[in-house]
Amino acid sequence: MQKARFLVFAAVILLSVGAVSIALARVSAQAGQRGTGAAAAAQTEPADPGPQIPAGFTPIFNGKDLTGWHVSKTNHHGTTPDYRVLHGLIVGTQNPKGQGGILLTDKKYKNFEVYMEIKPDWGCDSGLFLRSSEAGEAYQVTLDYLPGGGMGGIYGERLKGVQNAAAAAAAAKLTDEERAAQAKLRAATWQKAWKREAWNSIRARIVGDVPQITVWINDQLVTEFTDTANHAAGGATDGMIAIQMHFSNEKTPRWVDGGFWRWRTIAVKELPAQ
Repeated sequence: MQKARFLVFAAVILLSVGAVSIALARVSAQAGQRGTGAAAAAQTEPADPGPQIPAGFTPIFNGKDLTGWHVSKTNHHGTTPDYRVLHGLIVGTQNPKGQGGILLTDKKYKNFEVYMEIKPDWGCDSGLFLRSSEAGEAYQVTLDYLPGGGMGGIYGERLKGVQNAAAAAAAAKLTDEERAAQAKLRAATWQKAWKREAWNSIRARIVGDVPQITVWINDQLVTEFTDTANHAAGGATDGMIAIQMHFSNEKTPRWVDGGFWRWRTIAVKELPAQ
């Protein structure tokens, strides 16, 4: 009787061990499949090639310091933005909290293309200023990297009469539904080109006394804009290039605490007279 009980007990143990082994084998196989899938996905993601300078462009940021650049002391977003060079990058944040500003080239440009590679923190509003005055009156490529913001659009920064996309939609007396559809289409255009949590390239071209502006994100065309007249401050047909940190407050939340913008390449190609 005892021998029979022992045999039954041994059989139960063997069956249990077998079941556990089968279960472990299944878990291992599933993990292997997930690992293989993750590895395959990782292999399909293109590796970051590092900073690039397109053919024909001349760097205007030397990767070491801010030689050739200066902070505006008259900009309405602020006059003490914290731009510094760290490990080959320009990094920027507000200083003090809520106060932004712009960093301008010392040199003025007329017809040109500008190329830069950027990596902003979500929730922080910047901009690329073209033909800017010292105070920051400029044609701006919007880089509003925050909820409801737009990347790669055109805005008249302290300029009167520039018909950006929102103003044009309002002037056309579109219905709310039509404006919403246009906004959705504009957002889809830049979001398709944008790479989250990665370095992205912005390239903008401005030509003509009456500005024609073209913008690409990661080599994908996102904006073609021609103004109705030259609305630059004082009728200027040239100006400085600037990078911005937007002011922020409770009514206009345009920056997150501890947020930074990063630029690792800024280069220019001057173009012949149009």
